[in-house]
Amino acid sequence: MAAKHNFRKLTIWKEGIELVKETYKSTKIFPKSEIYGLSNQMQRCSISVPSNIAEGTSKGSTKHFLQYLENALGSAFEWETHLIIAFEIGYVSESTFNHLENKIQSIQKMITRFMENIVNH
Repeated sequence: MAAKHNFRKLTIWKEGIELVKETYKSTKIFPKSEIYGLSNQMQRCSISVPSNIAEGTSKGSTKHFLQYLENALGSAFEWETHLIIAFEIGYVSESTFNHLENKIQSIQKMITRFMENIVNH
């Protein structure tokens, strides 16, 4: 069965990939003591966003696709929480925080709208 969506063409997937790249760039400057802590958690969450979107496109039913989109959304909110913590403990600057917060909130909104469009069609 062919996928209903080509994940590579989905803006939410592309934005997720950008989030991964920015996460790795941002966490590179975290203290070495965080390599298996917060930086690793942020990296894993960021990877989870586009990965769940891509995996969801392979599912045969709308219900299952929506579950994967929900997982991607959950990872986006988890990532935002990690970002807030990183800012609060001084690992990211205010300008980086503001930029990344806007980016993740935009992704969250896009995923939510995409899910709503799928449900309403």
